[in-house]
Amino acid sequence: MTTGIAASGTFYFYNKKEQSIPIVFIHGVGLTYEIWQPQLDFFKDRSTLSYDILGHGKTPLNKQDISFDDFSDQLINLIDELKIDKIHLIGFSIGSLIARNFAEKFNDRLQSLTLLGSVYKRSEQQQKIVNERFNQAKQELKLSKQALKRWFTDKYLENNPNTYEKISSILSSNNMSNFLKVYALFVNHKNDEDFEKIKINTLVMTGENDIGSTIEMSQELNKIIINSELKIIKDGKHLCGIECADDVNLAIKKFIDKNE
Repeated sequence: MTTGIAASGTFYFYNKKEQSIPIVFIHGVGLTYEIWQPQLDFFKDRSTLSYDILGHGKTPLNKQDISFDDFSDQLINLIDELKIDKIHLIGFSIGSLIARNFAEKFNDRLQSLTLLGSVYKRSEQQQKIVNERFNQAKQELKLSKQALKRWFTDKYLENNPNTYEKISSILSSNNMSNFLKVYALFVNHKNDEDFEKIKINTLVMTGENDIGSTIEMSQELNKIIINSELKIIKDGKHLCGIECADDVNLAIKKFIDKNE
């Protein structure tokens, strides 16, 4: 296992195994590569690559105006530097929007694509709610820990205080100027992708009780992305990759095994 900083400044965590197509993980806004620990542990015998996206964790953000193309360029530069040809790409939340953009631009570099907790065509009410959260973060210049109530079940948080503390610590460590730039991209996302360019086999997955990335959104993505399949994680909320790690990991493994 190697941690490193790429020439572009990207902080990454790479577990390289011979003759294994790497599984690459992209985290959500306000978080870091560390949220993927259950997946990195589960796939420890395979090549895995996780990294901090621009403006998060140990990766700087040196631009005022950013777009999803910047995040796709970050990833292509990273895998080129590490001399990785093909990847199984897994994106969570805003990471799934980055993964969608990457798949449009660099479809030929993908072996498979997994979108976890992805948004699509928010309703007026859903858009109003995310706008309000963004404005609150902008005014208070801090992230509300109420997010954890949306991301995990109460029972899980009660039984896993260490996870609560860990995620809270990551949230409170954010550079708010950088966070708000990236969060704005997530909040204002317009679903203007050219989904026809995503030709690789795709797994669309979300938690059964995810109120931000709903079952209906995933069903719509499943309809619009050719060669895609749908998986709903029972009892899962937004961070089901942690709370329902066993189910999420097995779904990813089954899908990747099928697409090797």
